[in-house]
Amino acid sequence: MRVMLADDSVLLREGIGRLLADSGATITASVGDAEALLRAVGDAEAPPEVCVVDVRMPPTFLDEGLRAALVIRERWPRVGVLVLSQYVEERYASELLRDRIDGVGYLLKDRVADVADFIDAVERVAAGGTVIDPDVVQQLLARTPRNDTLDTLTPREREVLTAMAQGQSNAGIAATLVIGHAAVEKHIGNIFGKLGLHHDAADHRRVLAVLRYLGAT
Repeated sequence: MRVMLADDSVLLREGIGRLLADSGATITASVGDAEALLRAVGDAEAPPEVCVVDVRMPPTFLDEGLRAALVIRERWPRVGVLVLSQYVEERYASELLRDRIDGVGYLLKDRVADVADFIDAVERVAAGGTVIDPDVVQQLLARTPRNDTLDTLTPREREVLTAMAQGQSNAGIAATLVIGHAAVEKHIGNIFGKLGLHHDAADHRRVLAVLRYLGAT
C-alpha cells in the first residue's frame, strides 16, 4: 500500500509513518503543507493509494488540508483520502462526502492511538471504502433534519445504517452488533427497500443509503 502523509507536526507525521511502515505500507511522501502534498501526488510516478491529510496546515491553519483533499478527489479520483482533524468539524465532513463517499475517510486524531483500528481505516480507504469517525456521524445526525422515510426504519435497521455510515463492512456490522451475516443482509435489504433504493438504481445503493442518512442528498 502506497501512502502519502501531510501534517505540519513533524512528530505526528513521523509517528504515523512509522506505524504504517511497520504494518507493511510504503510511505512515498511525507510533507508539512498542502501545496507540497499536491505537488507530490502530481509528480509521483506511481500515484499513492491513499493520502493521510491533516485538516489544518500552513499558512493559515484553517482548512488547507481539506482543500487539498478535495482537489485530490477531483483530479485523482482513484486516490483515497483520509482526513484527520483535532475536533469534529461537520462542515468539513459534509464537504468530503458531498459528491461521493468511496475512498474517503474522516477521523479524529485521537483515533490514531488505537493502532489496529487506525491502520484498518487507512487500508479500507485505500481499497475504496469509507471510514467516518463515530463522533462525526453522531454530530452530523444531530444536525440532520427529520426525514419521514428514515422514521420508518426499525431501531435495529438504524443501528445497521449507522454502522454503514461509519464505513463498516457487513462482517464488521455483524461483529459490532453481535448478529449473524444473514441478519445483516436482511436488515440492509429492508433499509434499501424503505429508502426506495431498488436493484435498478443507477448508483451504488449502499452509497445512496449512507448519503440519505447523513442528509447529504
